[in-house]
Amino acid sequence: MYLYLSILNLLTVWVMMAQLQPGGPDEKEKTTALKDLLSRIDLDELMKKDEPPLEFPDTLEGFEYIFNEKGQLRHIKTGEPFVFNYREDLHRWNQKRYEALGEIITKYVYELLQKECHLKKVTLPVDATESEPKSFIFMSEDALTNPDKLLVLIHGNGVVRAGQWARKLIINEDLDSGTQMPYIKRAAEEGYGVIVLNPNENYIEVEKTKAQVQLSSDSSDEPAEKRERKDKIQKETKKRRDFYEKYRNPQKEKETMQMYIRDNGSPEEHTIYVWDHFISQSAAENVFFVAHSYGGLAFVELMIQREAEVKNKVTAVALTDSVHNVWHQEAGKTIREWMRENCCNWVSSSEPLDTSVESMLPDCPRVSAGTERHELTSWKSFPSIFKFFSEAMEAKNSSVKPTPTRRSNRIKYEEL
Repeated sequence: MYLYLSILNLLTVWVMMAQLQPGGPDEKEKTTALKDLLSRIDLDELMKKDEPPLEFPDTLEGFEYIFNEKGQLRHIKTGEPFVFNYREDLHRWNQKRYEALGEIITKYVYELLQKECHLKKVTLPVDATESEPKSFIFMSEDALTNPDKLLVLIHGNGVVRAGQWARKLIINEDLDSGTQMPYIKRAAEEGYGVIVLNPNENYIEVEKTKAQVQLSSDSSDEPAEKRERKDKIQKETKKRRDFYEKYRNPQKEKETMQMYIRDNGSPEEHTIYVWDHFISQSAAENVFFVAHSYGGLAFVELMIQREAEVKNKVTAVALTDSVHNVWHQEAGKTIREWMRENCCNWVSSSEPLDTSVESMLPDCPRVSAGTERHELTSWKSFPSIFKFFSEAMEAKNSSVKPTPTRRSNRIKYEEL
């Protein structure tokens, strides 16, 4: 710490002396460079030079953590929950450690989907070549052949992958609240086929070679004179940046490029692709969706693109704190009417579970998920959602629509 302060004091004195002494343009340029250096460096950045290597274990055991019988992540030796601030005053290093653990959790959940939930992994695109980037989904053995019911699960946006609702819940609370496994197991008990989407697996990252980096910088269509001027400025900037780069970023991460997966380059594309190649081809008379957060937006986009097919195939949709917007997504009147009759959105709220919550959007009823935490809405509404699906099937058979809320509190959306 004293070393860092000494460096800063020395640089400050250097700048002051340079300002006091008369000099030509070269001296002024040095002074300007030093001022720029001081403005960009702070203690936090300087302290990065003592940051440990960004190298972490690739197994749970390597991290000295394990999931106990309750599905909680606990330290092998102490039995304590996960600690984020493993090293004091090294937030970036702690964050990278957390992300490395998160990648292990993702692989662990994939294994559980196959071993405990008995799902199979299916590669996308279905006609992928050996060399192209690939994604995958999970499905039960009877997903396409079950004549009765099919459950489709779509998680939200971000770092989560197939089988997860929220990584934070898996690490800090338990597997039941953070994964989709309770839904999958309940669905199997009640005779549903299951398809688990993987909408955030849109590309693979590969390290850029020097040739690719050079190519990307030389690929401009600018005139030669302008490009030369630009190159000169970039070289000067690079010289200045390299002067203090060792303080700012001692462990510079490798440059990577993204290679997108064909027909699955976004959550919306992925959802439509899985619909076209799997869900629409299934034998199930009744298809049910559970879509969390951005998954709800992806479902609405599916409706916009495949309206007639969805109406014909889908019996009910449970949204959990969905971020869809029928106005921004330009969903037509017939879609909004169908959603009012066949969808229900369990939203984060301080109200008791299933209590009606007022909405300004004319799409589907909104009811409380019984929690104010966005990431917990899928878990807290879990029992109500399966009840909603059962009522939807009964209503379909009797031509009466289900009531997704407590009747005493329900808002009549026709009056809004």
